[in-house]
Amino acid sequence: MPPFTVLHVCMGNICRSPMAERLLDHAVRERLARAGATSPAEELLHSHSAGTGGWHAGEEMNPPAARQVKARGADPNGFIARKLRSDLIDAADLVLTATADQQEYVVALRPDAAERTFVLGEFGRLLASVDLAALPAAVPTPDAVYARGVALVEAVHAARGTSTPLAADDLDDPWGRGDQAFTRVADEIEDTVDPLARALMPEAPASA
Repeated sequence: MPPFTVLHVCMGNICRSPMAERLLDHAVRERLARAGATSPAEELLHSHSAGTGGWHAGEEMNPPAARQVKARGADPNGFIARKLRSDLIDAADLVLTATADQQEYVVALRPDAAERTFVLGEFGRLLASVDLAALPAAVPTPDAVYARGVALVEAVHAARGTSTPLAADDLDDPWGRGDQAFTRVADEIEDTVDPLARALMPEAPASA
């Protein structure tokens, strides 16, 4: 039940998935502010992350990743890396992985999560084909956002059909590659999380 929960997954949980976690949260908060909504963002959507490996568990976000998050108006503070657990998958309404290999890892852990697990770029690509007007109304309340989010995931899964992710859907691992690589990956993350926030949250000012 609410809030609608998005779990981001990459390998070490210090670069790609932390950026996705914080940039989605930021996009949602900006959307709510523009709509004049007063509901706390954390009551509507929970964006968090984990890594398929536990090598960096307990560490902060990789500094170049944190710089990208901060430069885009989001907050990198307080992040702590952790290893993916089955219960995190069970509690997620949507799982977005950095690569197809990680999607397969998630589904191997929890086969029943297959219909709500996507490569990040795959989800963004398919989202563009969904008729948002056919979803439950976008209202800034926990129950409404949850219902719209669940319906959105079902619609994107239906659009996927029997197709598999494209190679271009994967996010390159920018670890150790400098700020230019992190900038490109952060741009690609925003290409999906910004439309996702727009799809979930209201556009017009909320009524009193």
